[in-house]
Amino acid sequence: MEKITSPQNPKIKNLKKLEKASERRDQNLILIEGLREIVLAYRAGYKIETLFVCEEILKQEGDYPLQEINTTNSAIQVIEISKTVYDSLAYRESTEGVIATAKPKQNSLQKLLLKEKALILVIESVEKPGNLGAMLRTCDAAGADAVIICDAKTDVYNPNVIRSSVGTVFTNQIAICETKEAIAFLKKNNIRSFAAELSATKFHYQQNFKSATAIIVGTEATGLSKEWIAGANEKIKIPMLGEIDSLNVSVSAGILLFEAVRQRAEK
Repeated sequence: MEKITSPQNPKIKNLKKLEKASERRDQNLILIEGLREIVLAYRAGYKIETLFVCEEILKQEGDYPLQEINTTNSAIQVIEISKTVYDSLAYRESTEGVIATAKPKQNSLQKLLLKEKALILVIESVEKPGNLGAMLRTCDAAGADAVIICDAKTDVYNPNVIRSSVGTVFTNQIAICETKEAIAFLKKNNIRSFAAELSATKFHYQQNFKSATAIIVGTEATGLSKEWIAGANEKIKIPMLGEIDSLNVSVSAGILLFEAVRQRAEK
């Protein structure tokens, strides 16, 4: 097994390059830090290319065993790295000692597999990786069937998205497209769309989310585009009882999704 002890090694320098979206596109590779995140990616069918393992600090977890990944497969390269090298790469203080590179997926609308009464979160022009990651984590918890990201301002495979999503960027079905494509897709598939918008006359809990439903949320700063406000079937709002009239977009998405979960649990 190859062992790397210097942060100046060309392979380590290349890993750092993958923090940039342009490099990820050019190399068709993504960077994954953390045992749970890597195992979740593997389970979701992502092709793991290389594992960089620091045996000095490797921490195995019962639910996410590294052995689950077939490291005897010659297609997966395993490289041992020193703690010094690992520390130069890792972002999290609490970490398990493993980093991977993998091939990204082509996240298209056409590849979504939806059930009859699908629950979808549509996110338009999200800018902050932390917010996108938080919404992906919420979608996983709510059992959403898909996430559609329109006119994205941040790469879904940004390492900060992967970290903040705790690996649920891999567990969710994701499609990336333009707003007009998403609107046409929802209409074609008879999925009723609800746009989160302050000008709405109805609160979210006054709507019926039991049939095929798409909940649409907009940017942190300006909300949804006019195209979405016009293209959605309904506009909804969350009651605001304080001095301000807005919530963090990831919080709003969680409130709306779990209202759909609540309604669908009713008998």
